[in-house]
Amino acid sequence: MAFNEIFKKLLDAYSYQGWWPITDYEGENPTKTGSTQGYHPKDYSFPRDSSEQFEIIVGAVLTQNTSWPQVEKSIVNLKKLINLNPFEILNLNEDEFKEAIRPSGYFNQKYNYLRNISEFYTSLEGQVPKRKDLLSVKGVGPETADSILLYAYSEKEFVVDAYTRRIFSYLGLINEKDSYNKIKKLFQDNFDGDVNDYQEYHALIVEHAKNHYLKNPYGENDNILNNFKVK
Repeated sequence: MAFNEIFKKLLDAYSYQGWWPITDYEGENPTKTGSTQGYHPKDYSFPRDSSEQFEIIVGAVLTQNTSWPQVEKSIVNLKKLINLNPFEILNLNEDEFKEAIRPSGYFNQKYNYLRNISEFYTSLEGQVPKRKDLLSVKGVGPETADSILLYAYSEKEFVVDAYTRRIFSYLGLINEKDSYNKIKKLFQDNFDGDVNDYQEYHALIVEHAKNHYLKNPYGENDNILNNFKVK
């Protein structure tokens, strides 16, 4: 399997991504497409406190079925109303809450999801959640759970998203219709990186897909990874 070589190729092409972005952080990533603020390339100290940790969790829920710039708007809106922590979210007026997260779409659903994850977060009392417990929270699926564990808790969980499926099915390394857990296991069994590399790999996949896999037919001009395509 070529997962290690593909990681190195993407890293050479796009450099370190510094994901997950923190809205109040002044760092940026000039090599990214779209929003470049709040990123911290090669600095793996994030999240630096519980406030940043909770912001990542909120962002992981809000980013379902939308783009990061829309999530960023929603988080900024919330921060204009409250200090972003689970207690204030649970006490925030419902109409104000929904209006704040409107840019992320599905705001009625996500309002409930954010309340659910806030209640769950407070119940942890600072402990690292188990993946199965995260998945029991309504509104948290495998991709969201793994994003929370990887970025908010620095746990070694590979995140599989739609871009992962597009790129690696185009290369012939996975079947796009394979289950989430099957694809995740394939990566974790065949990629030798540490938790920082897991963070970078997911971010690099997103960046690469934005450049070559947004429009069908996917990967037609993928001059970076075409050599890895299974003949």
